[in-house]
Amino acid sequence: MSDKIKYILLLLACVFAQAAFAQSPTNPNYPNGYPGQQNQRINTNDTSSRKKDLTVDQQLDSLRKKQDKKHDTVVFNSKFIKVTNERLLRDSTQLLPLDTGIVNFENYSPLYQPRSPKISLGNLGTAERSLLFEPSHTIGFDAGLHELDAYMLNPENLNYYRTRVPYTQLYLVTGALKEQVFKVLHTQNVNPRLNVGFNANFIGSQGFYSKQLLGQNVSDVNVAGFAWYESKNKRYNVLGNLMYNNLKAPTTGSILNDSIYVTGSIDKTSEPVRLANAYENWKQSGIYIKQFYYIGHIDSVKRGSGSTNILPTQRISYTMNYSTRKYDFLENGADTYSVFPDYYYSSSRSRDSLTVTHLQNDFSYSFYLRSKNIKNEVKLDLGLTQDYYNYSQYVSDTTLNQYGIKVVQPLKVQQAAFQDITLKARFSYRFSDRIGLEGNFNQIAAGRDFGDFLYDAKVLLAGNDKAGKIIFEGYSQSSSPPLVYTDWISNHFIFHNKFNNQKTNSVSFNYINIPLKLDLKAEYFLITDYLYFAAQTGGIDAQPVQLSSPINLLKVSVGKSLAWRRWHLDEFLVYQKSDYQTTLRTPQFYTYTSVYYKMLLFNVLYSNIGMDVRYNSQYVAPSYATGLGQFYNGPNVTFSSYPIASVFFKGTLEHTNFFIMYDYANQGLFSPGFYTVNRYPQMDHLLKIGVSWAFYN
Repeated sequence: MSDKIKYILLLLACVFAQAAFAQSPTNPNYPNGYPGQQNQRINTNDTSSRKKDLTVDQQLDSLRKKQDKKHDTVVFNSKFIKVTNERLLRDSTQLLPLDTGIVNFENYSPLYQPRSPKISLGNLGTAERSLLFEPSHTIGFDAGLHELDAYMLNPENLNYYRTRVPYTQLYLVTGALKEQVFKVLHTQNVNPRLNVGFNANFIGSQGFYSKQLLGQNVSDVNVAGFAWYESKNKRYNVLGNLMYNNLKAPTTGSILNDSIYVTGSIDKTSEPVRLANAYENWKQSGIYIKQFYYIGHIDSVKRGSGSTNILPTQRISYTMNYSTRKYDFLENGADTYSVFPDYYYSSSRSRDSLTVTHLQNDFSYSFYLRSKNIKNEVKLDLGLTQDYYNYSQYVSDTTLNQYGIKVVQPLKVQQAAFQDITLKARFSYRFSDRIGLEGNFNQIAAGRDFGDFLYDAKVLLAGNDKAGKIIFEGYSQSSSPPLVYTDWISNHFIFHNKFNNQKTNSVSFNYINIPLKLDLKAEYFLITDYLYFAAQTGGIDAQPVQLSSPINLLKVSVGKSLAWRRWHLDEFLVYQKSDYQTTLRTPQFYTYTSVYYKMLLFNVLYSNIGMDVRYNSQYVAPSYATGLGQFYNGPNVTFSSYPIASVFFKGTLEHTNFFIMYDYANQGLFSPGFYTVNRYPQMDHLLKIGVSWAFYN
């Protein structure tokens, strides 16, 4: 009855309003008529433009529709968003639902991923390296600078979307001024076939020491614009993106107090450092375009969540990747505390830079042969990749200009341009999702890195859901020494060496059982001509070294999840052992444990409360070569090792995920702090808050 009263009152208001406006044929703001109507006469006798009078019932129906529109029954959510990436588009067109869960949500930092932990110089944004043995799986030219790779945004990291509504995600993590992370993602379909979007990531950090030094702040920016177009007949696809990275990481040479956790400190933010004005700055920009076209018959397979995989029978593709990277090391002031082993151009100023321009053209052809029921499939890929590189290295030097005056200016110390031609082939066979065979062949057939190769093979044996599946895998790799090992010229380090290719042979066994939530993997590595950086006993003169003896390494990892009522336990264990433990400086044992309790608060807030614990056994800690960007085997220092625990509460409410975490909550219980790299104390306990907002409109 109340709704009818509202409709009647609204109708009466409209009637009275119409009567009121009927007494005023013109608007006082526009005495000559509304814009666009000046000097135009309205023909009241023109029946073609006259609106038909509505009855009272029709007017009520119209008002009711307007009222109902205020309560739209369509609720936009993640079901309207599908996501994919370049890997999923490599063989066919695959789309997955958007992940909006809170599993591992509190582990936002690339330094503390449960299955890929890293060591660093103390806080997010500084130089890092894997804690466990994780060999590189690439061949060809390599500059050898990877200490900031975890913070780079690369084309293979991007997701591509298909959306029915615009999708925006805002992500923020803050730990006061010591650590901040902010991310923005927006994407939408311009039309049913074209999706565009952009990513913007920011990391800012003042760390835990010497915060009064502005030059010691971390400042990282990643920006990317991306697009995905798929033709109406599903045959042609193109992926494209523009990328920009600007990373700034302080290199303090560590604080002066090497016994900070023994002697203590009144104010850690005022602790003096060895280098007050030194930092690395990486800049990268590039454009990436990947096109592929399906030839012949196209099959399709219905998947869950209403998505369809498009399966071609023939495919041709072309990829163009152009990028420029610049690695800068900048330092002002005298080396009072002997951080550097020597200097070659200036004792008080460093402006070392390496610029690498890379153009890659990749061509491939794929042929698929499958049965009518699409359960059996044979696939053959053939490809050729051309890589063109141009690099130049500069230092800062004092020279005489044309007027005989001493000036400081960049000096080019080396430059080279070359190309590599890589032949690629891949064969795979799949039998009813129970048996799978795959082989990959990558061989550099011409160019500077001629002779590099990477061959790998994989066998998949799967039973029913309860039995799980077994994966046997092996690979053989031979890769050229990176540039920093062979030809390097900077203010504090100069190398001219000839080394053999580093060769790695590996076999592995992996058992996965999804119903049991069990993942077991055993890996064996045989590494020949291993390359690493080392120094004289007790010295800081890091220099490249090649080990003449082969290294044997065994790595076993186990992942297991348990649940009892609302209690959950996620466990990941790693054991690795080599016969050169002091050369490969990694711990023998690593574990990550997450214990949490699931609950529903106020009937709307799905939440978890629990604790994450990380632990690794003692190992000989590596040192860090400032100005070279390398972790090296320096003094034989072994630090005590204790668990690092973080207490968290996380939840999800409609379109919002959040967490509140007290990181390193047990500081002071076992020890006042810890080290992972010689001389560089790690983080202190810190309260962190993270929020992720999703908007579907």
